[in-house]
Amino acid sequence: MVTAIILLNVVREHINETAQELSDLEGMTEVFSVSGRYDLVAVARVNSNEDLAELVTGKMLKVRTITGSETMLAFRTYSRHDLEGMFSVGFEG
Repeated sequence: MVTAIILLNVVREHINETAQELSDLEGMTEVFSVSGRYDLVAVARVNSNEDLAELVTGKMLKVRTITGSETMLAFRTYSRHDLEGMFSVGFEG
């Protein structure tokens, strides 16, 4: 599994519709509107680097309201959320 965090600048008037369009793409698991230097942060989870290349340079390239992007590959996941979910399987509280 390959996870990428994608930082995006988009046309300001189209932030909401761009976020929705991105969230509809296969492999895109979350899209956040954020404050700061970027307008959106997207998280992609795909099976391979080839799938990531297709998503970023193929499908996302067609989203005309994206004006700039920076893609980072995740090496490891450190998440309390993931651990809690794993240990709560079968637990009835």
